[in-house]
Amino acid sequence: MTTSLERHTGRRSRLGDAVMGLGLFGCAALGASINIPGVGQPQQTWPAHLFAGISCLALLKGRGHPRATVAVVTACTVTTGALGYLLTPLLLAPLMLALYWLAADTGPRTRHVYGPVVMALVVITAVIDMPTTELLLLRTVGPVLWLLLPLVGGSRSRLRHAYVESVQARAMHAERTREEEARLRVAEERMRIARELHDAVAHHMAVANAQAGTAAHLATTHPEQSRKLLTDLTGTMSSALLELRATVGILRQAGDPDSGPLEPAPGLDRLPELLAACESAGLKVVLTTEGQPRPLSPGVDLTAYRIIQEALTNATKYASDRVARVRLTYEGSRVLIAVTNDGTTTPPAVPSSGFGLMGMRERAHSVGGALHAGPRPEGGFEVTTALPLHPQAPEEHEAAP
Repeated sequence: MTTSLERHTGRRSRLGDAVMGLGLFGCAALGASINIPGVGQPQQTWPAHLFAGISCLALLKGRGHPRATVAVVTACTVTTGALGYLLTPLLLAPLMLALYWLAADTGPRTRHVYGPVVMALVVITAVIDMPTTELLLLRTVGPVLWLLLPLVGGSRSRLRHAYVESVQARAMHAERTREEEARLRVAEERMRIARELHDAVAHHMAVANAQAGTAAHLATTHPEQSRKLLTDLTGTMSSALLELRATVGILRQAGDPDSGPLEPAPGLDRLPELLAACESAGLKVVLTTEGQPRPLSPGVDLTAYRIIQEALTNATKYASDRVARVRLTYEGSRVLIAVTNDGTTTPPAVPSSGFGLMGMRERAHSVGGALHAGPRPEGGFEVTTALPLHPQAPEEHEAAP
């Protein structure tokens, strides 16, 4: 369909050029037949008609070959002037159109070269043909002014087309940028929700699984301890449901009538609850704080909590001696966090690139921090991270010493 449209547009353009050429031929023929009082012109008009016809035929190729067209039409016009015809605007009409297309379709350098040369040839021909002062202004200044008009008009047309093309290009670029930004925002939001769901569900499910397994093991020999573990299991599941509700609430709109009030995002102030839940699942956690504790921004506070939560979740599932250590160190403008388990072996089930570790790295990087996780030389597993007290752009963090 596009090809047929282009062919249809091309036929209309050629038809328009042919009609314009006939009109210009009529103008040139009329200009050759007009007798101006006091100015002698040749009695025969057919030579002017002949060169006018050649000029109009050349104009049919003017859009595709503007330089060659100007050269042919200039030669015909100069020859007509040399035969004694007064170069009025009617006789100059084909040359004016050729100069317009030249200025509109070529660069300023071509226009600055061809324009003065054409004007000089026309004026010199008029002066040589009639070396007197009779109608000197009409024979010299007149053609210059008439030929300047198409040059100026063509230049303005070129600038206007260039401006329209630049505006369209900017609009298309802005549209593509908006679409890419929208896709990027959607992807970032999906990753954020996925991290929140993983952190909330994985931790509570791991603790609940450990509590349920321990309660089942102690049900016959220590019923009181089993009953206490089942009570703790109820609290664990309630906490899981609350966090799931808060995370899913992100997907709701503010005016949704079904959305209730959401709890604030957890932070390091909720570490005692987290450690208590881990200990109820059979993991002993030792917390050590070094330096003067300082308040963290909400984003960094949530990141620190989630990293500790995920690290303790892995320790709950894989630590061989059921002991983990959490160390918080406030140093300058950052907080250092280390979560280790002192097991004698590192189980192969702990992946180095699982979703949990991937989420921890993404969280640390999102606030301008860094995270390392891997087996310890003396055994066990260690997660260490350095987080700024206030979020930084990733490039600022990379540039920092």
